[in-house]
Amino acid sequence: MKKDSPHFIDVNQLRIGMFVELDVGWMAHPFPTGSFKISSSKQIDTIHGLGLVRVRYVPEKSDPESVVGEGEPSTASSSPTDALALERAQAAQREQLLRKQRAEQLSAQQNSLAACERRFGTAVLQYRKTLEQVSAHPKLVAEQCHAMVTGFVGEMLADGESAIRLLTETAGDKSSMHSVNVTIVSLLMGKAMGLNQDDMQDLGMAAFLHDIGKTQLPDRVRWLEENFSSTEYKAYQEHVGQGVLIGKTMGLSKGAMLAIAQHHELVDGSGFPSRVKGDSMSVGARILALVNRYDNLCNPSRPGAALTPHEALALIFAQLKTRFDATALSCFIRMMGVYPPGSVVQLVDGRYASVVSVNSSRPLKPRVVVHEPSVPKHEALILDLENAANISIRRSLKPSSLPVAALDYLAPRQRVCYFFERVVDMHMKEALS
Repeated sequence: MKKDSPHFIDVNQLRIGMFVELDVGWMAHPFPTGSFKISSSKQIDTIHGLGLVRVRYVPEKSDPESVVGEGEPSTASSSPTDALALERAQAAQREQLLRKQRAEQLSAQQNSLAACERRFGTAVLQYRKTLEQVSAHPKLVAEQCHAMVTGFVGEMLADGESAIRLLTETAGDKSSMHSVNVTIVSLLMGKAMGLNQDDMQDLGMAAFLHDIGKTQLPDRVRWLEENFSSTEYKAYQEHVGQGVLIGKTMGLSKGAMLAIAQHHELVDGSGFPSRVKGDSMSVGARILALVNRYDNLCNPSRPGAALTPHEALALIFAQLKTRFDATALSCFIRMMGVYPPGSVVQLVDGRYASVVSVNSSRPLKPRVVVHEPSVPKHEALILDLENAANISIRRSLKPSSLPVAALDYLAPRQRVCYFFERVVDMHMKEALS
């Protein structure tokens, strides 16, 4: 067989390991791209379902053992009129159904994201309301916060798995968004570490209200800066004690109060305000201290100093791991994955992608949006790498290093915001495998 010339084979000759090119529009099939190496019998079944009689394949890109030999039957040199007519008729019948299926997948994907963003926005509004009303109505505000956290805990502890979901750019002030980010990630960590419902409730309340004491500080010292003078740094540290005092007026539980009091303590004793060590820190405080630091690295007061989620995780592990509880850090890395949501990556096939969701139970294969020029970005389907056997992540990138076209398509977020969602139905995931 002459290389670099077109080859067609009957669909009944398809084998795992063949590299195929589907001569149909991108809306007429459910695969992430129209050119790929077959990795499963399910993909072969899906191609059969497209109604094609033959497909183009590329021997030089296929596994050697899968290449059709010269002695095997092939339709490379013939193109019967009746076969082509049948192929076109079947493809036309299938295209409308496939368009409908793809539209349904896209709608479900967009609806899930919209639901997460609405709930994130509701939580942000609750935090703003808390700041405005806590002085006048501390008990009432505590009840409202408790009800919200109870809802989160109940959903997370229900049967099934939760995924950490990256949100689109969301309007809001840093303090409110930081509070919600820390609450969601801390609760997911609490679940992963096996906390019971009461401890999860305490953790959620502490995470949501850990910075409540900053309302008593001057604006200039509410967010830690490297150039703080010793006086400014001391003033900044006072937000912990102020938060404990406010927590008492709200009637918070002892577990929540202790986590608030210790959310800047570190297991090596280098934290503040009491410089307690790991054995004296509550489990909730150990979780909260780690998540709080991670979010501040990703979303600092000066956006230019922000690290990507991958960089933040790498920094904590490489340089700061002695400051955090080893069990909590190990759980955090397993839960977030090597490439947490918000990471910009390059795949092994050279394409660029943005990590948008990580299943906290199976984090090594996140869900990504891939830069695919042939697909309008508003119609891009999320690719679940768990079901893409031959596609994996090669490396993490800074958004600024992306080619212009990929940067525009993926539109990396200036601020990383997280929420949680139930893992998508397995049947929908299998459609892309």
